[in-house]
Amino acid sequence: MDQAKRDSGAGQGPVAPHPASGSLSGERAGARRVLVVDDSKMQRRILAVTLAKWGYSVEEAGSADQAIDICRRAPPDIVISDWMMPGMSGPDFCKVFRGMARDTYGYFILLTSKADKVDVAEGLISGADDFLTKPVNSGELRARLTAGDRVHRMHWELTRKNRLIADTLHELQQLYDSIDSDLIEAKKLQQSLVREREVRIGPARISQLLRTAGRVGGDLVGFYPAGPDRVAVFSLDVSGHGISSALMTARLAGFLSSSVPQQNIGLGPDGTALRPDRIAARLNEIALREFDGGHYFTLALADLDLRDGHLRLVQAGHPHPLIQRAEGRIDMLGQGGFPVGLIDDARFEMIEARLNPGDRLILASDGVTECADPQGTLLGDDGFIRMLETLAEVPGRRLLETIAWKLADRTAEDRFEDDVSAISLEYLRPG
Repeated sequence: MDQAKRDSGAGQGPVAPHPASGSLSGERAGARRVLVVDDSKMQRRILAVTLAKWGYSVEEAGSADQAIDICRRAPPDIVISDWMMPGMSGPDFCKVFRGMARDTYGYFILLTSKADKVDVAEGLISGADDFLTKPVNSGELRARLTAGDRVHRMHWELTRKNRLIADTLHELQQLYDSIDSDLIEAKKLQQSLVREREVRIGPARISQLLRTAGRVGGDLVGFYPAGPDRVAVFSLDVSGHGISSALMTARLAGFLSSSVPQQNIGLGPDGTALRPDRIAARLNEIALREFDGGHYFTLALADLDLRDGHLRLVQAGHPHPLIQRAEGRIDMLGQGGFPVGLIDDARFEMIEARLNPGDRLILASDGVTECADPQGTLLGDDGFIRMLETLAEVPGRRLLETIAWKLADRTAEDRFEDDVSAISLEYLRPG
């Protein structure tokens, strides 16, 4: 009698409803649903009565086919299925059960009189979570159901967190798409700062190249008339990458604007050109006073007397300016100098040279000289000079486009690691 009571579950008080089986919007109220599958009506009823006493909602099926119909109509939380049944066996039914689409996890327990390891392995392969040997002991059954409850709770919590992650990722993607759209427009604006890829001013032909590594970058090239008989060209590179560097670049473009001469700090009140070293000093003062975030920039700026080819320039931490003579020889100018906006009272040296008819000045950012091949070897000043020597006969805009193509070929990738910019000032024969 005592054994019968233990097997029937007598004396083990009712189990509270199990809330962890629920939709993604919240845990479903009420008891867990258990489907008992056995061709023996007596065995089903014994299990059903016991489970109902413990607070479970129980449904019965006399065959695997009937159980499959129930599962398709209303997927149960837990299935307790006999192994040996007419028609479809318990393991085969488990395979079908596992193939059904559902939002929550279904815990599957096989009832078997088999204890062989091969049989246990077959059951696990079919997708079963646990086993009970016949005759069923109520204590073992309760333990298996408790394990199933834990799995359901963990699955529900994992699903909830995954949904939260998915919702967060969706929101982040929307924010990214919005920012990316803004950056695309910002890139268009930044490219518009280099309005004319090639322009002729008297005997000077100016060509420009700007390729940003990302959506926006910190490089800028440009030019402006510096009086009736002079023209100035510049190349600058703001430290860092991204939006803050691009904003600083846009601000600097205003200080060296050709469209608003009144705001161009490279021009005096009468519109004549200031010396390049003094322009660098003024920019240094402005950068230290007004620019936040620790940004500085390198600069190469030159102005050319269109009447006689007299050239004045400053190098402030930028790669060396290069003069390519008409016969192809390259002269490297400058000693490096301090970047702009890095230290107070920085002194900038003015360099003087002369362009003869057929010569050209080339200013390029470090995205050119520091362009690396797949092995990590940088192009360097010497490599850039050798490249220019092979392109001595290529004029103006075609020269810069060819340089960009050769650099892309060198990296063997479809994008540059750093912004690439350059400007060429060719001095043609006056008159």
